[in-house]
Amino acid sequence: MTCLESWLSQHQDLQRLDRELLICEAMGMTRAQVLARPETPLPAAPRRKLDAWAGRLRDGEPLAYLLRRKEFWGLTLNVCNAVLIPRPETELLVESALGRIRPGDRVLDLGTGSGAIAIAVASAVASAGLRVGLVTGSDNSSTALAVAAGNGRTLGAQVTWMSSNWFDELPGPYELILSNPPYIAESDPHLAALSYEPQAALTAGPDGLDAIRHIVPDAFRRLSPGGWLMLEHGYNQANQVRRLMQQTGLTGIETLTDLAGCDRVSIGRRT
Repeated sequence: MTCLESWLSQHQDLQRLDRELLICEAMGMTRAQVLARPETPLPAAPRRKLDAWAGRLRDGEPLAYLLRRKEFWGLTLNVCNAVLIPRPETELLVESALGRIRPGDRVLDLGTGSGAIAIAVASAVASAGLRVGLVTGSDNSSTALAVAAGNGRTLGAQVTWMSSNWFDELPGPYELILSNPPYIAESDPHLAALSYEPQAALTAGPDGLDAIRHIVPDAFRRLSPGGWLMLEHGYNQANQVRRLMQQTGLTGIETLTDLAGCDRVSIGRRT
């Protein structure tokens, strides 16, 4: 019978961490156990599963979809290919919101997907003992909402989930509107590497700004006086997003950079 180290060696073309995490999943082991006991026998059934997973990784399927979970803001979220995989740069959106939220504020996560942003905000304010008015996560995908609601229940997050095509069913007002909308251009060559993720949650017209053009004016009308709009966008879209915010009447507009130094989140305030 083969052992863990033998299987790891046979699939050296894959990232070592990915291989170890797959073994953890198939064998019910911790990573520390995998590292400490590489001589552990690998039975036939889990080996078949691991070989199949390795093939799917080579085909480009993300590890998060194989494991059906992803870490975000220190929380473990269930994911499937009906929702985008939460990414570290989106944590900047959560951080920006937490720096501006006040007691009683109503917070909207527009296009919530897995619920990552809404759940992170709700969990953080609860840990800080801050009583906000209401945290709402909305999406037009019933499957995505089911994933988000399941994550909310598992993590004990106080979030209200609503089905809505952008703002159609969301009257407001809100003190904070957060969104990580589709912002990739339909012809962007990077889409080839994202083929397993829902394309409707990624692309937005020829320049990637169609969704943001729709969101900004509608968000302005649903913000309470002094409320903030915070949008994630592409690294090369900050100028256009700030211009859209300014034309709509938002003030105090600025763009925040992520850990890689890329323009990532633009914010504006209704005064």
